[in-house]
Amino acid sequence: MPDLKRVPLADQAADVLLARIRAGEWALGAKLPGETTLAPQLGVGRSTVREAIRQLAGRGVLDSRHGSGVYVTAVDVPEDWEQVLRRAGIVTVLEARTAIEVEAAALAAGRRTPADLRAIKRALAERTAPGQSVEEHVDADMVLHRAIVVAAHNDVLTEMFDGFVPRVRRAMVDMLRLRPVADEGRDHDAHADVVAAIGERRAEIAAAATRAHLDALKAGFA
Repeated sequence: MPDLKRVPLADQAADVLLARIRAGEWALGAKLPGETTLAPQLGVGRSTVREAIRQLAGRGVLDSRHGSGVYVTAVDVPEDWEQVLRRAGIVTVLEARTAIEVEAAALAAGRRTPADLRAIKRALAERTAPGQSVEEHVDADMVLHRAIVVAAHNDVLTEMFDGFVPRVRRAMVDMLRLRPVADEGRDHDAHADVVAAIGERRAEIAAAATRAHLDALKAGFA
C-alpha cells in the first residue's frame, strides 16, 4: 500500500484562495479581506493564512503591500512555459514569433551596432554554407534570427525568442525532411532583405520583410 502524504494546511488554504480567485470572487487588482476575516472562513489560523498568501505571492497571484494589504495581481497561476510550448501548435508558435521578431527587426534597424551587423551578416552567410544537413541548416537559421533579435538590445525579447527555439527547431527539422525548400535562392533573398534593411537602418522595411518571411513560413505549416 502506498504511503499517504498529508497536504499541509497552508497548501490547502492556498488552493482554496486560488479557487475563489479563479471563480471571480476577487477581481484583478482587488484587495483581499484581512487575515482575521479569512482565517475563520478557511478554518485555519492566521499564521496559516499568512503562509498561504506568501505561497500565492511567490506564484505571482497575490501582492502583499506593506501597510496597505494583499491584492490580486493575477487571476490564475501562470502555466509552465515549457508545457505551454509543447502543447502549442507550430502555427501558434510562429504567430508569437512574428510578434517578437517583427518588432525586434525594427528595433535592430535603429539600435544595431557595427559588431551586431557583422554578426548578423556572418550568420546570413553561414546559413547557406554548402553540405549542410537539415539539422545544421535549421541551427544556422536560428543563429541568424537570434542575432537579429539580440541586435534589438531588448533582453525581454531575447529571452522570449530563446524560449521558442527548441519547439521551432523540432518542427522545422521535421518539415524540411518531408518538404525541402523548393526555392532556396528565394528563401535566402528573403533573409537577405531583412539583413539589408537592418544594415541601412530602415526599420519599417526590416519589419515588413520579417513579417513577409514568417508569414510564408507559417503558410508552409498550415
